[in-house]
Amino acid sequence: MDYSRKIAERQWNLPDKGELESRREATYIDDIIQKDHLQRKLLESLDGVQTVFDGGAGSGRFSILLAKRGCRVTHFDISQPMIDKAREVAEKEGVLDRITFVKGALEDLSRYADRSFDLVISFDAPISYTYPNQERVIGELVRIARKRILFSVSSRLGSLPYLCNPIQKNQFFLDENADDPFVRWCVANREKMVNSFRFDKPNAERVLADGLLGGQREIEEYEQGGAPWCITYNFLPDELERILRGYGVKNIRLSGPGAYGRTVPREILVKLMADPQQKQDFLDFCYQFDSNPYVCGMGKDNLLAVGDV
Repeated sequence: MDYSRKIAERQWNLPDKGELESRREATYIDDIIQKDHLQRKLLESLDGVQTVFDGGAGSGRFSILLAKRGCRVTHFDISQPMIDKAREVAEKEGVLDRITFVKGALEDLSRYADRSFDLVISFDAPISYTYPNQERVIGELVRIARKRILFSVSSRLGSLPYLCNPIQKNQFFLDENADDPFVRWCVANREKMVNSFRFDKPNAERVLADGLLGGQREIEEYEQGGAPWCITYNFLPDELERILRGYGVKNIRLSGPGAYGRTVPREILVKLMADPQQKQDFLDFCYQFDSNPYVCGMGKDNLLAVGDV
C-alpha cells in the first residue's frame, strides 16, 4: 500500500473526524462559500440522474442532499467515523433507505462495473490524497460513470498563496471564540506564526513546478505513530482538463470555488454572513465570479471539474 493511502486512512479515521467535518459550515466561512458553489453545480447536473456514487462522501453533506432529492446514493469513504456520522444524519433526515454506505479507498473501485452510476461525484479533493495514483483514480471514477461526473481536486495555483500566508484560515472564522480545537489553536498561535514566518522561495518554486505538498516528513511522522496531514497532489487547470479529455470526458467546465471570497477581509465576511439577504446576494455573486474559467485556478482550496461521459 502506498504511503499516501496509509497516511490518509490514519488521518481521516481519527475519532473526532466525523463530528468536526459535519460542523465545518457552522465554523468556517470559506466552507460556506465552497459548499454553496458545489451544491449549485450539483443541482444543475441532476437531469436524468437516479443513481449516484459519492466518492469521499465524508459526513454526508452531499449524499444526504441527493437522497432527499430522490436519488439512490452509494456513500463511499475511507473514514469509519465519518460514515458513522453520515449514517446518523441520514437516519435523522429520513433517507437511510436511499443510501448504501461503503468503507473503502478511491484507489480501489474494482467492485464496480463500468457505467454503474448515472452520476459520479467526489468533492473536497480526496482524489488529491491518492498520490501517486491520482490520474488512475480519475480514470476509475470516469469508468464507473454513465452520464456525467463532478469532482474537485486541490488547486495548485489556489494553494500556493498559503505558502506565504500562515494565518490564512483566520480570515474565515465565523466566530474566533468557537469551541473548535483548530480555531482555538489558530487564534492562540496567530502572533507566533506571523513572527516566525520566513518565505521559502525554493519550496514555493518546487510546488509550482511539481504540485506536491508533503512527502518524507509526513512519512516519518506516520512511522513514529503520528497522524500527519495527507500527502497532497495539486492540479493545474490545463493539466486536469487534459487528463479528463484523455479519458473521453466531454463538455468540460472548470471553476474555482472561493476565488472571490478569498479577496474579502474577515470583518466584512462576518458581517455578510450575519445578514440573510446580504449573505444570499454575496453567495450568488461568488457563484457567478468563481464559475468564470479565467479564475478557476485561484479557487481557495479546490478546482472543480464538471463533464459528460
